[in-house]
Amino acid sequence: MGGKTSNKAGYFDKLKGLLEEYKSIFIVEIDNVSSQQMHEIRHSLRGKGVVLMGKNTMVRRALRGFILDTPEYERLLPFVKGNVGFVFTNEDLKEIRDLILANRVAAPARAGAVAPVDVWVPAGNTGMEPGKTSFFQALGVPTKIARGTIEITTDLKLIEAGNKVGPSEATLLNLLNISPFTYGMGISQVYDAGQTFEAKVLDVGEEQLLKTFGSAIATITAISLAVNYPTLPSIMHSLVNGYKNLLAVAVETEISWPEIEELKDRIANPDAYASAAPVAAAAAETSGAAAADDAKEEEEEESDEGGFGGLFD
Repeated sequence: MGGKTSNKAGYFDKLKGLLEEYKSIFIVEIDNVSSQQMHEIRHSLRGKGVVLMGKNTMVRRALRGFILDTPEYERLLPFVKGNVGFVFTNEDLKEIRDLILANRVAAPARAGAVAPVDVWVPAGNTGMEPGKTSFFQALGVPTKIARGTIEITTDLKLIEAGNKVGPSEATLLNLLNISPFTYGMGISQVYDAGQTFEAKVLDVGEEQLLKTFGSAIATITAISLAVNYPTLPSIMHSLVNGYKNLLAVAVETEISWPEIEELKDRIANPDAYASAAPVAAAAAETSGAAAADDAKEEEEEESDEGGFGGLFD
């Protein structure tokens, strides 16, 4: 009894030490992971992360004891179920994620196992003798006899993802030397800075974040303007709209200030400004033509000077 208590206390101390030392945790699924794979994963994470396994009841009990001092650890509790473990790290999360998922091995289909992906039987010659044709027919696999052997005529989805592998399907895949599944560590959740999230969040890029952030700001601005409630994103629009309203009131009333006198004058005497516009355009055109003439004259002078110099060389 004393030995078990001592072991539990040692595990609690180790878990607490890792929680304090590392800021990020991968909650990993270890179904169908061999001891050799575990060894290779630990080796690949050496210097970058620490793998810790333990009984779920012990882990939950330890976490509940730590929650009093660090309440955010409570977010880990819902994911401590099934065959899981922890990978602690302070390194880049994407890099550690890739190291965890990299070590996968092909495995044959076993009867009763749940297929994680769709399993296809490819078209082609099987090399089997015609006597086994009935076996293929029982599974609905289209075949024909070619050069004394059984040939599968078209690709066939044998098992759908999420369904259990039957004994006949497992036998057929083994006869065809097809290992359709790969097994290795999976990632259930990521814990970082007191928050938990799915591993796919790590694939969200900076550009996508900025786009989403910009869209959120635009939405807040639109709502703020619609309900006439000032917020930081909407204040500039509110000021511009307010100034427009002020101009509209000034134009329709006797209210005036130096900056608006020209606007009022333009509204009161549109013809004067309309006649000034063609004059300004003509002046600009004349100025442009004069500049072109000057440039042409300079080119001609340069041409003449070049001929003169050549005459007396």
